[in-house]
Amino acid sequence: MLLAIDTSANLCAVCVWEGNAALASITEDIGTGHAEHLMGMIDEVLAQAEATYGDLSRIGVVIGPGSFTGVRVGVSSARGLALALSIPAVGVTTLEALAAEARAAGAAHPTLAVIDARRDQFYSALYDEHGSELLRPAVLDIENTTSRLPAGDLVLTGSGASVFADRLGHSGLGSGATASIDTYARLAAAKAVVAEKPKPLYLRGADAKPQASFVLPSREG
Repeated sequence: MLLAIDTSANLCAVCVWEGNAALASITEDIGTGHAEHLMGMIDEVLAQAEATYGDLSRIGVVIGPGSFTGVRVGVSSARGLALALSIPAVGVTTLEALAAEARAAGAAHPTLAVIDARRDQFYSALYDEHGSELLRPAVLDIENTTSRLPAGDLVLTGSGASVFADRLGHSGLGSGATASIDTYARLAAAKAVVAEKPKPLYLRGADAKPQASFVLPSREG
């Protein structure tokens, strides 16, 4: 049984996943304050799934890119739970999840997942029709993002998709800054467990200082 956590954007979302389906999930549009809401939501989703912390065998967490503080809250919480429960934690990026949703919706070409990062920049990564990464995640302005794209048809998804659709003339799928929590849970359940613990994928510095109570430890416990 897997617990998935997403605090990468304005949403705070959790899901209990087993096999190929969600047993329970909760998504709330809270804007900010993920640290204050997350643990209560985890308790609630476990109760809805009629499960306990002891039933969990894996934690899946969204590692960004996205809100600096939100990502830090989610990753720190996932790592703390994994340590306390002696179970593995795996990370999923917002970009790979958005691309996965595009493929599930019928995208038959390489998919550019692109999120508005403000400051006239965009987080982006390119994936092929099978989900393999063609271009690694980066934060660039629109000119430098488009200059690294290959020729040929693309599908665009994410909160920046409409901007790039106008520029490139490719099809765009309406989407936000993050995927559904069920998508993250499905991807996390399928990932191989590695020794390295999930780390935030920031791509650039923070706009504001993170909450001190959610600073990652300097060495492994």
